Amino acid sequence: MAAAPGALGAWQAGRARLVAACCARLGPGPRLPDSLMGRQVGPAMWARGWAPAAGGAAPRRGYSSEVKTEDELRVRYLEEENRGADLKERVKMNSSEVGPFVSKIRAVINEIANLPVPTIAAIDGLALGGGLELALACDIRVAASSAKMGLVETKLAIIPGGGGTQRLPRAIGMSLAKELIFSARVLDGQEAKAVGLVSHVLEQNQEGDAAYRKALDLAREFLPQGPVAMRVAKLAINQGMEVDLVTGLAIEEACYAQTIPTKDRLEGLLAFKEKRPPRYKGE
Repeated sequence: MAAAPGALGAWQAGRARLVAACCARLGPGPRLPDSLMGRQVGPAMWARGWAPAAGGAAPRRGYSSEVKTEDELRVRYLEEENRGADLKERVKMNSSEVGPFVSKIRAVINEIANLPVPTIAAIDGLALGGGLELALACDIRVAASSAKMGLVETKLAIIPGGGGTQRLPRAIGMSLAKELIFSARVLDGQEAKAVGLVSHVLEQNQEGDAAYRKALDLAREFLPQGPVAMRVAKLAINQGMEVDLVTGLAIEEACYAQTIPTKDRLEGLLAFKEKRPPRYKGE
């Protein structure tokens, strides 16, 4: 995600991309059995649509792994009018307005984190404050070596308010996350890769979209897989990371069970037998 120079937590200026690797009609997704929901496992909340983005809502279509055009990678752009916390805007707010404003930002970021498809943040420029919090809500992050990212809120005598204090420690560990937040340090792509903040780092190209192109390559790797399996795999991983191993294994079992009655599972077995690519429909 790219942030605007001089804007703390801006979600985009120039080039901010969120790549979702499944065709999407986003509706109620798989959920855990009630017996697990009471075992300190948060509810499986799925977004019912894309987070607001310029250009209107994403086209609706059923789940499928058959992709005919790049558009079906469901690339979403967070345009300049969807910025997060512009400092000039913040100065004009009174104290009573700040809390609700940050709550709305947090809600949108949480919806992105809960999308029932793989999401990839492509960081080709700046991702500072809310920009990095938005990237942290994605499943995978890739960055250009020249990118800059950090949670810099303590410089302004505030703390990350869009999930940064929770997601950064989960991504890179508590001690290092504290160091970065306490110091408001900004990392480049190579440094971010070294601490595990991003999965891939690339030399920037002349077009300035090296991370974006890598994100598309990853999305193309994900697309052929079964859509139902992708949804429940994400659910199992996300929920399992929040609990002990025994409960996590129970979550995995519950999620696996949701793939057994699907037509896609039978199609996968038949395709393997017939030595052809499977044609999954998300059913």
